[in-house]
Amino acid sequence: MLNYNHLRYFWVVAKEGHLTRAAESLNVSQSALSTQIKKLEESLGHALFERRGRSLALTEAGQIALDHSEAIFAAGDEMVGRLRNAERTSKRVLRVGALSTLSRNFQIGFLRPAVQDPGIEVIIRSGTMAELLAALEAHRLDVILVNQVPLRDSATPWSSRIIAEQDISLVGTPERIGGRSDLVELLSSEPVILPTADSGFRNGVDVMFEQLSVSPTVAAEVDDMAMMRLLAREDIGLAILPPIVVTDELANGRLVEACQLSAIRETFAAITMKRRLPNPALEVLFVSSGLDTDGG
Repeated sequence: MLNYNHLRYFWVVAKEGHLTRAAESLNVSQSALSTQIKKLEESLGHALFERRGRSLALTEAGQIALDHSEAIFAAGDEMVGRLRNAERTSKRVLRVGALSTLSRNFQIGFLRPAVQDPGIEVIIRSGTMAELLAALEAHRLDVILVNQVPLRDSATPWSSRIIAEQDISLVGTPERIGGRSDLVELLSSEPVILPTADSGFRNGVDVMFEQLSVSPTVAAEVDDMAMMRLLAREDIGLAILPPIVVTDELANGRLVEACQLSAIRETFAAITMKRRLPNPALEVLFVSSGLDTDGG
């Protein structure tokens, strides 16, 4: 049986990187702490630390143990907080992760029901897919918003569900488009601003180019929708993106939609952990989107 006291001692030592500081933090003697770590190593059958000068460094087994420890103690903190909050009338906290490249307009639209709920405090963090998935699996996030769902298998601890699909359009300044709507003509005569190859809808764009037998001049390839929006506003070229990204510019006429690319759509998804005690604040979002909270 795993001794969770030993595991917590290990976790603190791994965080501090130094036995003396960890002992002070835990209010135990250094020798007692060293003994507890040795017992954990014996029970696991692996050395967890190696000494480097006056500091301790994790071994490969130690890093694996630390990853699991993070998840274990985060889940414990979440359990205590969730069950205590169930007996209180305090605000519920909803922790949301979003790809740093995701449209801010889309995020606002999806999160609006929770943000406007006086009983919910929404915390939003952005990052890469790897960073966000690690935080989700460590229970530091309740949901991740993405526009490209990573591959998963039967051992994957999270599930995803489609929350929206957006049309893709060719947009630009009124001066550059000049009232034209012929897609081939525009792509052949004007530079274009494209999403990068790892974008969720870039493959559809490339297929469209092949089908139309056009090879546009690429002004820029960008992995950030906000930057694509700025480049289109600066009249660098025609941008291929979801109109929701440039909602304000389309409304005030600074940008116009030349044509809709009906064969291409961007899919947005929410990724959540498979939990027995899901955050009830998530229900506000999923019910508003017509989704259930069980995922798929």
